[in-house]
Amino acid sequence: MSTPQPQIWLVEDEASIAETLIYMLQQDGFAVTAFERGLPVLDAAQHRLPELAILDVGLPDISGFELCRRLLARAPALPVLFLTARSDEVDKLLGLEMGADDYIAKPFSPREVCARVRTVLRRLQKASLHNEMRRIGQFELDEDAAIIRWCGETLLLTRYEFLLLKTLLLAPGRVFSRQQLMDQVWSDAQESFDRTVDTHIKTLRAKLRAINAELTPINTHRGMGYSLGIR
Repeated sequence: MSTPQPQIWLVEDEASIAETLIYMLQQDGFAVTAFERGLPVLDAAQHRLPELAILDVGLPDISGFELCRRLLARAPALPVLFLTARSDEVDKLLGLEMGADDYIAKPFSPREVCARVRTVLRRLQKASLHNEMRRIGQFELDEDAAIIRWCGETLLLTRYEFLLLKTLLLAPGRVFSRQQLMDQVWSDAQESFDRTVDTHIKTLRAKLRAINAELTPINTHRGMGYSLGIR
């Protein structure tokens, strides 16, 4: 019996780009459903979800960022890749902070897109092998469900916030440099930024503080990086 093809949703309004990507992804063994607009994607998501979604930022009816936000609100574990003509660092940070797994600026190589899709799905397959709840200090970690609880309350995390906090949780006390965190959390650390880690650490601290303001588990080591202290 043949293995089912991974389902990919491609949301791209430029026909030439969409046709090329559909062909390359199908050649790579993926089943592709293409959309020219974002709102039909939200309708389809009420009935089924793909293994991964590729979203153009500049859609004609709804921002790709807003589409990502709504999809992840429905399915927090859904992998998302952004395609965009924008190359500004602020736009990249915005997309990553919303929980996207990667951000690819046009013009790009279709083969590069396929490679990044494979990388993201391969990482998720490895993560799915770990499905038991772990208790680490005041934290509880469920890797399979992508859930982290802090002081008994579930944290509402974006994908990158989850992966970043999980990395710190699995090695309490270890000091990670920014580069080490980017290498372990982001699919293409070479195209990430130092500020990416700092921004995510800031939002994580705010979410932890909102539940328990007395504990500060994420420690800053000036000139070195970050670690997680467990009590």
